[in-house]
Amino acid sequence: MIAVALLLSASASAVAQRPGGALTDPGSRIDSVFRAFDASSPGCAVAVSQRGTVVADRAYGMAHLEHGVPNTPATIFEAGSVSKQVVAAAAVLLSLDGKLSLDDDARTYLPELPDYGAPITIRHLINHTSGLRDWGSMAALGGWPRGTRVYSNDLVLHIARHQRSLNYAPGTYWSYTNTGYNLLALIVGRVSGVPLAEFTRARLFVPLGMAHTSWRDDHARVVKGRATAYAPDSAPAAYRLDMPFDDAYGNGGLLTTATDLLRWTANLESGTVGGAPFIAEMHRQGVLTSGRTVEYAGGLFVTSYRGIPEVSHSGATAGYRAFLSRYPEQGVALAVLCNAANASAVALGHRVADAYLGGAVATRTDSTSRPPAVLAPERLATLAGVYRRERDGQPMRLVMRGGQLSTQGGSALVPLSSGRFQLGGADGSVLLFDSTPVAGRVAFRMVTGDGDTTRYEPVAPFAPSTAQLAEYAGTYESDEADGEFVVSVERDSLRLRDRYGQPMPAMRPDYADAFGNGRLGIRFVRDDAGRVVALSVRDGRAWDVRFARRP
Repeated sequence: MIAVALLLSASASAVAQRPGGALTDPGSRIDSVFRAFDASSPGCAVAVSQRGTVVADRAYGMAHLEHGVPNTPATIFEAGSVSKQVVAAAAVLLSLDGKLSLDDDARTYLPELPDYGAPITIRHLINHTSGLRDWGSMAALGGWPRGTRVYSNDLVLHIARHQRSLNYAPGTYWSYTNTGYNLLALIVGRVSGVPLAEFTRARLFVPLGMAHTSWRDDHARVVKGRATAYAPDSAPAAYRLDMPFDDAYGNGGLLTTATDLLRWTANLESGTVGGAPFIAEMHRQGVLTSGRTVEYAGGLFVTSYRGIPEVSHSGATAGYRAFLSRYPEQGVALAVLCNAANASAVALGHRVADAYLGGAVATRTDSTSRPPAVLAPERLATLAGVYRRERDGQPMRLVMRGGQLSTQGGSALVPLSSGRFQLGGADGSVLLFDSTPVAGRVAFRMVTGDGDTTRYEPVAPFAPSTAQLAEYAGTYESDEADGEFVVSVERDSLRLRDRYGQPMPAMRPDYADAFGNGRLGIRFVRDDAGRVVALSVRDGRAWDVRFARRP
């Protein structure tokens, strides 16, 4: 009877339950998830484990369109930022070896870095709380975005050592930056005496049986069994090559298979390598100076999916896409690796997760949800307008559409009370509007799901005349970015060109002296006499990068 019970239990764990109660084979559901990838397109590999046993290992689409080679479960892909957890693990192992402390100042091992007045610790690098600007953003501002030249970790260090300021004081905020992980790779190499690739092979890949895993530390190296990455071409149903031609690694660059990733993530629960202290440190989330705990741990996001605890990370490099996630309560882990830039590995992975999590997803409810409030359109209209984030000057426009308030990008603001709104779905951010207006409008605080709070102040709309726009025209230079921008006036907007003449999309006015094009934000800086003397550039990973105006 015990054997029968165990057999029935195993059979039940291999199926998923629809909301209506009917059982369906998860394997067939996986096939339906990836049915868009066929012999005419690149595709993906997916593997799933339950309680450490691989229960699905499949592949779809083509590894090489030119030669008609299909993807297989043994195909090697690049894992993008999923790679970061391996670098964090290397640093943790060195700390357990007593070779370093995660609270050491990074300049102890990288004295080339500037002294910003407060130490950037190795833990700051691991948790993305260092304040370091992302090197890819800085390279793009210099006219050489990633993919246009071969970058190495030494070049990343070169870019970092020329930054005279940070996005913020270390530990103050959280902002994703690849720079920290390239510097971690260098630290691992300097402390261990061997390159990161060699250290991780000996200490992690070989002991864990990850026989198909290595690093793209030399982009010209031939890797047998590797899929070529592609991006959609302008022609319908056509693709073009989209390969990473960088030697910088640690931020990404892990070459691996879906089943090797399952071996990797299983160790984060079993501790085969590293033991319990290793597991604890890898899952230790960052804590800001304010005391707030962030979602990011050792190259891992510790969050939830549809109410179920999830430990995960996604990745994207050139045309490769990746997602590795684990659901500890259910004992389920999955890996999705794709060689198609238009494949959403996260969305695909979550659809696979739904098949294996089954009833666990259906029974979880959001206890914090509340029914929407009903507010008069006239009340909502008073909140519409332009707001400026105090942290970095990023604008947000709230508009009225069909009697409802939403962001200009289309995300609805669901009223929970007169001054409290949910942004997007039930797990979205909350906007809390002040009760006291200033000059007829009120500010608000945005609180994200992990507790990050930022304040937005209302700003007046800005519609500069042609004469006003002409004040900004000129050439601006930055030695931090090793680049320049030429600003010119075109119709009712500004146009930026880099030193090589490459134009950026038109910059539209956001508020006084501030412009944006959806990706990049700029703000002109004036002296005490009101003359424009500098240009401050902001994107998501580099804040307030100054370009001085050439006389």
